[in-house]
Amino acid sequence: MNGRFSQALREKKRSGVIPVIPDFKRISPKEGELFAGRDPVAMAKLLEGLGAPALSVVTEGDSFGGSMALLESIIRATGLPVLRKDFIKSEDDLKATRDAGADAVLLICATMDARMLTHLYEQALLVGLEPLVEARDAQELALAGTLGAKLVGINNRDILRLEKDGGTVSRTAQLTGNAPEGATLVSESGICSPFDARAAMDAGADAVLVGTAIWHAKGTKGFYLSLCKGRHDAGGKRDGTRRAGGQNMRP
Repeated sequence: MNGRFSQALREKKRSGVIPVIPDFKRISPKEGELFAGRDPVAMAKLLEGLGAPALSVVTEGDSFGGSMALLESIIRATGLPVLRKDFIKSEDDLKATRDAGADAVLLICATMDARMLTHLYEQALLVGLEPLVEARDAQELALAGTLGAKLVGINNRDILRLEKDGGTVSRTAQLTGNAPEGATLVSESGICSPFDARAAMDAGADAVLVGTAIWHAKGTKGFYLSLCKGRHDAGGKRDGTRRAGGQNMRP
């Protein structure tokens, strides 16, 4: 398995900085156009220079305006591990992801049954991709644990509603106690401020994935760096106990 993606997150966390994964999507179904004429490749290079540990690229075209061309251009332009986000449904999707040069692929529990999720998870490993298993409730987190997932996401919003709901980082706080022990945990969506990023980490996340807020910020550089700063216990706590392998961040 290609573990560059989760390894980059863990290394960034150990350095005492919140690992913030910029999410490249052209359109938010809730907020509309996000790049506003900006070149995503240039923005990827900027965020790499600011210390981003990894990048996420949405390739779904109908609702989010993404494409494989966008994924490939960002992979070519940076040396960072890249996650492909899409409604992955087949082995062909996985092979296309690998062939584009991505390191990781999103598998969404809510969009498939357990049998299909298990099949795609196993196939992703076989073709050399790191699967990020995305969950939205305790039951889906339990399924991720059954798979043995080492990289797990909690989506603070409802992907079945195209993330048009008002989900917040409070969902991460409610669900981290159900996450598979020892997995690298990413809090996704609904993170709008440095306070939200710190709250997710304090709740037990290992990294945060942020898209819309970065693209809406008046100053991309300043806002991104503010997301990465914070004082918190990097090990996180779940049900009153420290997660296996947790590290303490220096204040």
